[in-house]
Amino acid sequence: MRGPVPGPGRRIWDGVRRLRVPRSRRGQRRAFQVVVAAAVVALAPATWMNATAGPRVHDVADVPAAPVAIVFGAGLWNGEPSPYLAHRLDAAAALYERGTVRAVLVTGDNSRHDYDEPDAMRSYLLRHGVPGRKIVSDYAGFDTWDSCSRAHRIFGVNRAVLVSQGFHIRRALALCSAAGVDSDGVAVAAKRDVTWAYGGVREIFAAGKAAADAVLRPDPQFLGPREKGVTEALAAAGGD
Repeated sequence: MRGPVPGPGRRIWDGVRRLRVPRSRRGQRRAFQVVVAAAVVALAPATWMNATAGPRVHDVADVPAAPVAIVFGAGLWNGEPSPYLAHRLDAAAALYERGTVRAVLVTGDNSRHDYDEPDAMRSYLLRHGVPGRKIVSDYAGFDTWDSCSRAHRIFGVNRAVLVSQGFHIRRALALCSAAGVDSDGVAVAAKRDVTWAYGGVREIFAAGKAAADAVLRPDPQFLGPREKGVTEALAAAGGD
């Protein structure tokens, strides 16, 4: 009579039990080399990001001046910027007030009629003293590469201050550099909560895609014609 069929957990455990550490020194050495090689390959993209972008991470007070600040979307709560996004926007408003930048490009997701990051970001900046004529919206910044690529190819940005949390700013710097934007970054302080922890873990996996984007330089999801918004914002006098 046939016995019960083992479940997936039992089959996985049986497979783990069959894995054995090589008994010979040569086998153990080769197994160690394989593990080390796999770890190096997995961590190479993150190492590249930190080496490329690390020296260009600053605070609001000491970041070098640039014509434009680029603020990356970070989600909405009931139509308003999430706390993480609000902190980015606060930093951008401070950069404008200090004269470090002369315009702000807000880039985020507007893939649905009921979800509009750029307009929410614009409204927040208006409430915090940035003149409307100095704010430019990119409605197709669906990920960091798209935002950086469109900033250069669509809006003509060649030099910028990037604004994001510390766990994301190095990837943004590396990708904007690959996209043709000479940039420094402001690492906005973030509460060490679950969102912060998730963001840090997410960056480890996102580093692989970032490295591929930097090498392959794909077109963003939406390209479209050149826009004059940044040029006009830089030329405009202050005020609404």
